This record gives sequence, structure tokens and C-alpha cells, in this order.
Amino acid sequence: MNATMRRIVIGTTAVSMAFAVAACGKAGDDDSDSGSGGSDKSIGLLLPDSVTTRYAKFDKPYFDAKVKELCADCKLEYANAAGSAATQAQQVSSMITKGVKVIAISAVDSAAIKSSIQAAVDKGIKVVAYDRLAQGPVSAYISFDNEKVGQLQGQSLLDAMGDKATPKAKVVMINGLASDPNAALFKKGAHSVLDGKVDIAYEQAGDWDDKVAAQKMSAAITQLGAKNIAGVYSANDGMAGGIATVLKGAGISTVPLTGQDAELSSIQRILAGTQASTIYKAYKPEADGAAELAVALLDGKSIDSLAATKLTSGSGDEVPSNLLTPVTLNKDNIEDTVIKDKLYTVAEICTGEFAAACKTAGLQ
Repeated sequence: MNATMRRIVIGTTAVSMAFAVAACGKAGDDDSDSGSGGSDKSIGLLLPDSVTTRYAKFDKPYFDAKVKELCADCKLEYANAAGSAATQAQQVSSMITKGVKVIAISAVDSAAIKSSIQAAVDKGIKVVAYDRLAQGPVSAYISFDNEKVGQLQGQSLLDAMGDKATPKAKVVMINGLASDPNAALFKKGAHSVLDGKVDIAYEQAGDWDDKVAAQKMSAAITQLGAKNIAGVYSANDGMAGGIATVLKGAGISTVPLTGQDAELSSIQRILAGTQASTIYKAYKPEADGAAELAVALLDGKSIDSLAATKLTSGSGDEVPSNLLTPVTLNKDNIEDTVIKDKLYTVAEICTGEFAAACKTAGLQ
């Protein structure tokens, strides 16, 4: 074998190894129903992290079930980026190599994923932006009205503060990951409601991480003083869990705390009185809608009726979109939301220490 041939073999082997690492490494779970081969009816789902409960427990199974309902012979590919934009880029490359025809992706970093999306589209792959509007030539987008989410969070905080919601009342604001476009929309919506009504005295990004959020909350208490904090805005429930632990440790028990995602632990905190509210975004309609878009794009059908709104992404691309309606969830409507929709059962919520609170709230 001459030197040129050796270089070609070595280079090819290195590329193959890189894809293997991307597919099998700890950084992001990666599995599929179709093995390593391509398919004329293969659909991929790429989710952003494993710390947010919803993705593995709800989004993936709902998406998979709906795809199978609409397309019994479709092959499914899946990977989770575990919060790494670099891993997610590798996962897109892996799906391109596998011959996936449509990719639904919830981007870790909406800007960083742009070149990967472009690479997929250049290979004739259709891309659906799921939950987060990624940059690049995506064919469709489905999510909730994320600015509305922030508005509901802000209003629920004011409602919980009651007559303590004054322009001098100090509020701590812990936002999401800066690279997540949804985080900016939640923040914008919350500010539109809170600004001028309370004093946002401390504001930082919690990066969708309970430990980071806890650190920021500790810093806020040090800076402002425990007795001077009148309310806490947390952009999601995962961070609210870390914040609630810090508040308890500091002896702060009556300060209202917001959240988002209606995680089981947040429902229990709401019943216990350590969290005032969360935002319920029904996962099944979102996952079902993404699956419907993916199958329609796979079959070359029009998506006009599935994504009737137009949004402009950060890269300037106009994207057909479907925006669902979020709901504020508090102690008064647990039964009419997550229980009615069979997200959780009363038995799952009302365990041990929460049994008495459930009884008081009428959950039996």
C-alpha cells in the first residue's frame, strides 16, 4: 500500500471513530429502532439535555408513539445531547450518515447548530425545530408561545406576592440558558409584566441547572439580605428545585417562587407551599404536532394546516410555525391540568409527606 492510500485509510478510520464516539459516548444518549442502516422512511429526534425531566419521560415517548401511529413502517433514530452543543452537532452528522430523512431537533444552542442544520438540508433532509427555534433553514417550528410563558410567570409572581408587590419590593430573577432562544423570550415576557411593579434587584442566568441556580440564589441572599427578598422568579422547575433548597436553608419560607414545566417535584412543592406556581405546557400536543410535521415533510405533503403562523428566526429565516397555549398552574387547578391530562396520578403526587397537603387541596 503506497503512502497516499495509507493516508486515505487512516483518514476514513478516524472519521468512523469520531462518529462512533458521538453515537456511543456518555455525553449524549443515542439509540434507534432502526440500527445503523438508512431508510427511505427514517425520522430522527434530537433532544437537548437529560437534566430536564420532560424530555425522556414525555417528549420522546409521545413523539415516537405518534410517528408510529402515522407511519407504521417509519424508522426512528434518537439522541440526547446532554447539554452539549458540540455533542449535538456530532449527532446531526451521525444522522446524516445514517440517511435520516427528517430531523426534529430541540437545539442546545440555536446559533451554534445553524451550520449543522445547513449541512443536513444540503443533503436533502428536512428539519423541524422542536420547542426551541433553531437558526438555519428549518422547514417548520413547533413550540409554545414563549413570550406568553414569561408573561404568565411574571403575573403569577405578582399575584402570589399580593399587596407586597410594590415598586420597592426586591425580586430575584433567575433566567435560563443564554444560548436558548426560549430563555430570552421567557425573560422578555416576564420583564414586560414585572418592570415598574417590583424592583428586580438581582438578575442572573441559572443555565437550566439546579446547582447553578442555587449558587445564584445564595449570592442574591448575600447581596440583598434574606429579609429583603419579596419574591423569586425562576424560569423553570429544575432551577426552582435548587432555589427552594437554598431558601429553606436560609430560613426563607414565605417568599413566592415561580417555575415552568409542571415537573412532579414542582407540583409537590406547590402543594407544600414552597413554590407558588409553575407553567403547564402540555407535552403531548407539542410532541404529537412535531411528529405530524415530521411525517408530512417525509411524505412531501403540505404543512400549511399544521404550521399556519410565520416566525423569523435569529438567522433571519422565515419559518412556518405552530405556537401552542401555555397555562399557569397553581394549587387551585392541579386536578384540571396535569391529573386530567394523565401526566401524573394522584398516587404519584400525594406520596408520604405530601398526603396531608393533598387532602387539604382536595386531591384524593
